[in-house]
Amino acid sequence: MVASMAIFSRSRTLMKILNHHNPHHDFTIFKSISTFPFLSQEAQLAEPPPPPSPSQTTASTTSSATSLPPNPASGSPLYNQNWRNPYPPSLSENSSSLMPVGIFNQRAGSRSQVLSQTLDVQGLMDLFADWMTSQRWNDMKQLFELWVMSLDNNGKPNRPDVSLYNHYLRANLMLGASAAQLLELVSQMDDFNITPNTASFNLVLKSMVQAREIDAAEKLLERMLQTGKEYKESLPDDESYDLVLGMLFATGQIDTAMKFMDVALDNGYMLAMSVFNECVLSCLQRWRLDSLMYIIQRCKKMEQNKALCPSWDLCNHIADVAMQANNSELVFYALEFMARWIRRGETERPQVLLSVDEGLLVSVLATAGRTYSSKLLDASWSFLKSSLRQKKIPNPESYLAKIYAYSSLGNLPKAFGTLRELEASYSSADNEALEDLFSPFTSLNPLVLACSNKGFATLDEVYYQLENLSQANPPYKSVAALNCVVLGCANIWDVDRAYQTFSAIDASFGLTPDIHSYNSLVCAFGKLNKRDEATKVFEHFVSLGVKANATTYSLLVDAHLVKRDSKAAISVIQDMVTAGYEPSKEMLKKIRRRCIREMDYESDEKVVSFARQFNIRMNNESRRNMLFNLDYSTEYA
Repeated sequence: MVASMAIFSRSRTLMKILNHHNPHHDFTIFKSISTFPFLSQEAQLAEPPPPPSPSQTTASTTSSATSLPPNPASGSPLYNQNWRNPYPPSLSENSSSLMPVGIFNQRAGSRSQVLSQTLDVQGLMDLFADWMTSQRWNDMKQLFELWVMSLDNNGKPNRPDVSLYNHYLRANLMLGASAAQLLELVSQMDDFNITPNTASFNLVLKSMVQAREIDAAEKLLERMLQTGKEYKESLPDDESYDLVLGMLFATGQIDTAMKFMDVALDNGYMLAMSVFNECVLSCLQRWRLDSLMYIIQRCKKMEQNKALCPSWDLCNHIADVAMQANNSELVFYALEFMARWIRRGETERPQVLLSVDEGLLVSVLATAGRTYSSKLLDASWSFLKSSLRQKKIPNPESYLAKIYAYSSLGNLPKAFGTLRELEASYSSADNEALEDLFSPFTSLNPLVLACSNKGFATLDEVYYQLENLSQANPPYKSVAALNCVVLGCANIWDVDRAYQTFSAIDASFGLTPDIHSYNSLVCAFGKLNKRDEATKVFEHFVSLGVKANATTYSLLVDAHLVKRDSKAAISVIQDMVTAGYEPSKEMLKKIRRRCIREMDYESDEKVVSFARQFNIRMNNESRRNMLFNLDYSTEYA
């Protein structure tokens, strides 16, 4: 009862205040306005536990050791089921946590303010590294700005280092800050006694690349080069050059890009594959092939950049553009890049077997012939062999392109060796489409021109080599090769040597002349104004059962026109049409020109009728007639 009264009296506490105005009483007593009873907080003795039973005593003896807490990696609620994240975005009130629950229930601004007052530089770096993975750029920006305005544990203002400030710059970049704003932030680094390094400038360069500020990026790169002379940490790195060079090549400023690329290569930097591809494509689009060759040569000499290789499609594009420009060196580089892709595909598992298109290689062989490049010739032929993988023989066009290349180089032994391979592969094919394959007037004409290049000396040398090969073991006898010699003699107007070579086809080599042999002899007689002999040759092989072709009739027309006999030429055209051939436009134009000059209007009308019959449009020759009707007298001299 006494305890209850004491508790009651304490629940109605009287407040005593010193009264300065009443001299008779030292204190003035007020009654508390609270109506809540005072909570009794007196300690009470715990009741003694009941004595344990024998069964409980036995169980406690067997499990005397205390159990361990749960494993943090097991997802226990004790660790909020996310023990890897030290700063979860939200926590329930009922969950257990080592940090105060109230900090996570505050607003984001209040949370950042609390973190800014408790974290040091390293802690802020770790927090930013975690926030970057979740792309919390706005929180990073806000927390950094609050942190630099706060004080550290020593009561001094927080001072970031350059790495921490670069995190702040990256956050602004990801939030869409312009290049001017980033430059302003970089200039504010002086307030913290921080010198911007390469990473700081690279963030500004990225903003300039996004906004296509080419001039500003160029000036900033020059500033980095100038500042780097005193502070090495500000020198541009691979990323700096890649950003600027990629933008310059994409906009076609090749000269400026080449200047910076020279600086980068001189300093031993490695170019990115994307920048190298952009460089190649930009140079090809603007036909800056010399610049492209210069870059390729410089990269091949550097250990860091010699592995650079354009894409497969871009390699084909390089070859196409280089062949149009007759740049054999650049075509060779394109084949080298393709060889790297082929080797890389062969080492893959599973293998990726790449092959170069045969039509492309035929064009490369023709380019080798036009540019007199033996290196390109050998490389392209080896590429062709490896691309076919010994599963099929090359097409006739490939052999003819190789013959043309060797003929242009003046390498007649290899040219005739290629002709021998062509004959071994396709001479037994019974196909009318291959009739002109061994014609010295069309397919083998480059070989004919090479044989007659130095006159009869070359022709005699070739003839004697063919004669020696016919007696070798195994012997090589070729009517097509001898036809080239016969037509070569006709090209140098040596009908006697042509007739002797024609006769040797049967007499010395034991071969039968074909239609191309007779056509070569007709050409030799026609050039020397011996129409009757050419006509006799025609009548001779027709009597032997050899069928004339379109080239035969064209040579006979030329022989008649040399004699100014347009009517005989018209009769040859009629025989040609009867045999199933169509006259060419050039043939009809030559006949018509002779008819006009000889004033043979009747034959001219027949030529016009042939043109209408075969739907050939005859162009006007007014300019040629104007030259023909010029007055060459000395009256106006």
